[in-house]
Amino acid sequence: MADFSLTTLFVVPVGQTSLPSSGSTQDLTAGQVGIFNSSYATVNAGTIAASPYFYVAQGRANTYLQGSKRSDKIAGGDSKSNVTEWYKVSGSVVANVQITDVTDFNVQAGDDITLTLRAHSSYLDTLYFNGFTRSVTVVAPCLECDGDPCASVNVNDLIDSLIVKLRAQAPGINPDNISLNQFYVFENVGGTTLRITGKPLTVYGQPCDVAAFPYEYDRMFFRTFIYAGPATTADFIVDDNCNSVASAAITQEASYPIGVSAEIAQLEKNFYSYQAGYLKHLYRMNGYNENFETYVAGGIAYDTYYVKFNEYSRSEYSFGDYIIQDSTIIIAAQADGAASTNIQEVLVAALGPVTNV
Repeated sequence: MADFSLTTLFVVPVGQTSLPSSGSTQDLTAGQVGIFNSSYATVNAGTIAASPYFYVAQGRANTYLQGSKRSDKIAGGDSKSNVTEWYKVSGSVVANVQITDVTDFNVQAGDDITLTLRAHSSYLDTLYFNGFTRSVTVVAPCLECDGDPCASVNVNDLIDSLIVKLRAQAPGINPDNISLNQFYVFENVGGTTLRITGKPLTVYGQPCDVAAFPYEYDRMFFRTFIYAGPATTADFIVDDNCNSVASAAITQEASYPIGVSAEIAQLEKNFYSYQAGYLKHLYRMNGYNENFETYVAGGIAYDTYYVKFNEYSRSEYSFGDYIIQDSTIIIAAQADGAASTNIQEVLVAALGPVTNV
């Protein structure tokens, strides 16, 4: 859903460990982020509630014809509160891969057993209708017990034979003949469990154009079907439960990385025109783009704090031929860092408990 709030992003430099405790917005050094009361004096968790409203501000490196970058008035904690949303997103560079365990095999010796895997991701669903789907079929082996008929199945050997097929290289030279090994890792756990682990996605190519939108977020997840008979018994939506011969349980869900450097750098571009005092167009050449500033450090995750709010005391404005627009601030600080902790303490004191989403 589109969000038309006037959004200002504040990226706290990694060298900043706390909010400033003295001075005003004019004393902020380049990149330094602070929170100030209605008199433009610094606040802390113990003093912010005494002010009718507060600002978030950041010092600029490019100060020609402009002062510090500043939010609008934010009020909370009383009847004049203009805040409509207030939440935090905890950053993490970890992106879990999906793990599925196939157990409780219920097969007869000599049966044809088929395992079908259907993987989805942004790119896979672009290349393949309804995901990347491949199947392998093996014959269930029996125990060497000289039984006649042989009713006992060697589950360990069944899992091993499935893994051999799953790890096999795709036939032919057609580039569409992609091996399952490219996306999965297969393990025999204890002779009773076939463990299927999705591999991490490769990093896509990143353009060098500062005006481009290179950040992509994606994850791979997959469905597992195991059933008796040839591969035609599983249709493109569901398999036939009557033919299922084992249980496939997801033991770890795939997840996205959150608040990574590339994501925050993309936000700097997205909201650049809202943050510059003049010369708002984002030019590709640095020589014509001296107003653009970035404070994102590579290789870390950022906690992000979101505050959405209306105009302060908007009921006092007379009716006019205009549409009132709300605002949003986003504060990005190194995940689990001292600055993030300090910012959260001050904002909680002003706005109340934060929802972590």
